[in-house]
Amino acid sequence: MEDTDSVAATREQKSALLTRMVLSVEAGIEIDFRTGDSLLALERNLQAEEFNAMSDLVEFRHLKYIVAVAEAATITRAAERLFLAQPSLSKQVKDLEDALGFPVFVRTRQGVRITPAGQMIVAYAQEALLKRTKIIAMARAVHRGDVPPFRLGFSSFINPDLLQLFRDAYARLLPDCLIHLSGGDPLHLLHRLEEGTLDGALFPMPIDGQEWVTQQVSCEPLVVCMQKDDPLARNAQVSLSDLAERLKIFRDPTVHPSAHNRLMEMLTQVGIVPEVSCSATTPADIQWMVRAGYGVALIDQKTLIDPVLTTRPIAGIHWTADTAFVHHNDADHLALPLVIRLAQEMRGSMSGRKPPLNEPVRPVQLELLA
Repeated sequence: MEDTDSVAATREQKSALLTRMVLSVEAGIEIDFRTGDSLLALERNLQAEEFNAMSDLVEFRHLKYIVAVAEAATITRAAERLFLAQPSLSKQVKDLEDALGFPVFVRTRQGVRITPAGQMIVAYAQEALLKRTKIIAMARAVHRGDVPPFRLGFSSFINPDLLQLFRDAYARLLPDCLIHLSGGDPLHLLHRLEEGTLDGALFPMPIDGQEWVTQQVSCEPLVVCMQKDDPLARNAQVSLSDLAERLKIFRDPTVHPSAHNRLMEMLTQVGIVPEVSCSATTPADIQWMVRAGYGVALIDQKTLIDPVLTTRPIAGIHWTADTAFVHHNDADHLALPLVIRLAQEMRGSMSGRKPPLNEPVRPVQLELLA
């Protein structure tokens, strides 16, 4: 009996948490569900106080009214859909427009037409309604205890601490919900995301393609990995000329072509003509090649390295290894809105450390890992 009560209490706590999220949506807060372009544009272009003022003016019922009128293109048909009297709906929309200080719709004999400013309000309403629907569905699934496992892919080149942070945060938010993990190279993971056998993945940037939604979760300096007894290790930093001569080990270009191409571009921009004489598909293979004396490699500063190896920053350069949470535009897992929020919070927890350079740093960012 106690176990049953405990499970019920846990579900009630989670339902209460999700209910607060629903109320936030209804208040016009956290309306950037799945990084909708229209909402991002709205939030970035309106001043913060104006946006908050609009949120105070717009009640949830107004969102439904605005969307209904926009979709029906006439107030009369919108009123029929909403089971409201036409004069009542017309008055409430007009009162809202007066409070906003601009018209959302232009009335004509044929119906209504959305104004340019109104387009922003309609987009606001559509996204908020969509997010509320998703959150309520999630809350109901949590209450019933039938949230499906979240299928998370990950690259071997991401920091293991990042994966653990994700798992711990997910477990705290949804303690009864499982995560199924799958490792692989980025191309393989993207294929699985596209076919729907993964719900999301953590792997290095950049990610090419309009079909992907990315949320950067970490940004760490790239450093040079070498043997501890390497002459380069005697210095606090590695010069570009030394790097050009000794950099021979790279991640296999076929594992993540866009990242490899970006690295080649950045090296070329600082006068280094890269020579890819050795390539590896895992961080362990890269470190083995360094130990074996085949050259030096670029790795994430937070990568766990072999005891016989060490790292040094590049003099005058601040390149970073960026990791993102990625999902397909069509992904529809119930927990996805919460996972996106987790990803946003993770970036603050995994923020990169500034390299201890004594000379001016060129503000160049390299959006890839190793």
